[in-house]
Amino acid sequence: MSFKSQNSDAAIQALKLSKCYQLYKQPKDRLMQFLWRGKRQYYRELWALRDFDLTIMPGEVVGIVGQNGSGKSTLLQLVCGTLTPTSGTIQVSGRIAALLELGAGFSPEFTGRENILMGAAIMGLNQSEIADRMEDIIDFSGIRSFIDQPVKTYSSGMYVRLAFSVAINVDPDILVIDEALSVGDGAFSRKSFNRIMQMHDAGKTILFCSHSLFQVESLCSRAIWINNGKLMADGDSAQVVAAYQAFLDKNLLDAPDEPAINNKISPIAEVEQTSGSAYLKTVNVVIDDASDQHAVIISGKSSIMIQVAFASDPTLPCPSVAVTLHTMDGRTLTSAATWEDGISMQRKADGSSQICLNLDHLPLLKGEYLVNAYLLCERGLHLYDSAEGAATLQVQQTGRLQGYFSIPHRWENGSITTNRENDH
Repeated sequence: MSFKSQNSDAAIQALKLSKCYQLYKQPKDRLMQFLWRGKRQYYRELWALRDFDLTIMPGEVVGIVGQNGSGKSTLLQLVCGTLTPTSGTIQVSGRIAALLELGAGFSPEFTGRENILMGAAIMGLNQSEIADRMEDIIDFSGIRSFIDQPVKTYSSGMYVRLAFSVAINVDPDILVIDEALSVGDGAFSRKSFNRIMQMHDAGKTILFCSHSLFQVESLCSRAIWINNGKLMADGDSAQVVAAYQAFLDKNLLDAPDEPAINNKISPIAEVEQTSGSAYLKTVNVVIDDASDQHAVIISGKSSIMIQVAFASDPTLPCPSVAVTLHTMDGRTLTSAATWEDGISMQRKADGSSQICLNLDHLPLLKGEYLVNAYLLCERGLHLYDSAEGAATLQVQQTGRLQGYFSIPHRWENGSITTNRENDH
């Protein structure tokens, strides 16, 4: 993608943006580089981004995908102004809030209130705006009783809460999110997710960088894929995610002697119910009325039922449930979700519930597969809990069909005729 001129209406515009890091083998090489004043080179260059063009218009929600080291974090830091480009330009219009390294600029000797003043000022608020938002920031953080204590006395959770509260309450025009849609745990995690979704629904410009392709596709209308500092794809999020997933699958197939992942059953830990939270209690695979976490089934003949039980704060909207089937090396084969199928679950007064997914005459072909279960918010975005590798399916079959599934099909005798018009 290239641009002949800058778009003055853009929220973010990068033109030929490049960032190069100088990597030194040992500390003394830095001194040698300084002394030789560029006449010799004692470092090697690592181009995190190179000739990168990007235009994001106000109100767009753009997902960023790519492997570790592809340049995603470098791009976000350039957008936020915490890095300067080696070459090219980047222009950002509007106030920006970044959920990157939360609290990175906090002073441990300052109190929480003093760090709010400093952090909000760095984000562009004047003293009057800070004063107007101070109480809201403190209330949102939920640590009012500690707000006048030095942050070096805070727990890590309190520290993150305060940093998030500052970032999310400055009323930004652009929100940059790296990995997590929400922070903290329990009620604060849900509250932070709600605030981000309010900004999403209000039409704020959002950059969302994540390894969760499901969340990128669900939250973003547009996505970009970065690989080795270059833009590989830019367009509809579903199409970009599909292209990136195909790239990952190809790399997985090409990788020699890679060990299998998720090849052990992950027990569901006992969790104490807290306000504003939800968690999985049990995930069971039932065959012929018997529960079996290492089920042996016959391809195309066996029917199984996956029981998912959960507990939740009854004041929350009822969570949703998803179940996925995976190969032993981690590739997702298929999935089912209550929000996709319009299923309304009924909860008891204490917020607990159970739902069963029936898979009749399961058409999986021979092999071993993993069952994963997920508990998400009512919109199917915020993840409360997960049980990966909750059960395994050992599929046996007759015949020699290859692949993962036997799909419905039929054969017909006879020839196929094609009507063609003659060109005269």
